[in-house]
Amino acid sequence: MDLGIKGKRALVCAGSKGLGRGVAEKLAEAGVILTLNAREPKQLRETARAISKDYGVEVEIVAADVTTEEGRNALLRAEPQPDILVTNAGGPPPGDWSSVTEDNWLEAIRANMLAPILLMKAVIPGMIERKWGRIVNITSASVKSPIPELCLSNGARTGLTGFVAGTARQVARHGVVINNLLPGSHQTERLEKLLEKSAKARGVSLEEARAEEYAQNPTGRVGTPDEFGAAAAFLCSQYAGYIVGQNLLLDGGALNSTL
Repeated sequence: MDLGIKGKRALVCAGSKGLGRGVAEKLAEAGVILTLNAREPKQLRETARAISKDYGVEVEIVAADVTTEEGRNALLRAEPQPDILVTNAGGPPPGDWSSVTEDNWLEAIRANMLAPILLMKAVIPGMIERKWGRIVNITSASVKSPIPELCLSNGARTGLTGFVAGTARQVARHGVVINNLLPGSHQTERLEKLLEKSAKARGVSLEEARAEEYAQNPTGRVGTPDEFGAAAAFLCSQYAGYIVGQNLLLDGGALNSTL
């Protein structure tokens, strides 16, 4: 399927590995010109080289922390007029309601709520002027099904979801489409760290913890960055113009719900 976005320009945050890289690769496969962001320069350079070689597209990089104003400004200087924005940031550390501090909350809100909101605010005017834009925010399945030990993520990402719900409907008439992707368990470094912590706390091996995680899902496995990236690329495509303000859950059916 031709997604109709060849030659479009995209900013992809946290695009050097994991789900962000999965999205970047699928956009590159569709012919999109990329500006990739991540904090770690070495991994970012390696990813950019690999994507450019594999898909023959132009890939620029910006090593910066987009949770800071300085980092966001650096990203927007590199690509001031993106047609596509993919926001993404690593989740805050685990912790339940009794253990997290005010500083923990402020950091989580800054990374997982304010940073994507401020990036959207910066790029939406240009998209409106050009009468075309796609924004995909990578959030979490915890928005629909809260995870007790991830209260920081539950709260901060839900705030972002509320902002998108209103904003998406205000800008859709201008051809600017905003949606959220809610990943469940996927083969990422973050999942491995959570499994390691769980295994240690319960006194089981990492292999046992991983097998239990897989068994809990209706598919008998976890998701892959490749299939996640494909879903994101579709939401960035010419065919997504009537999909507005939605929260697409990619969790293999883990959330047991009729609607």
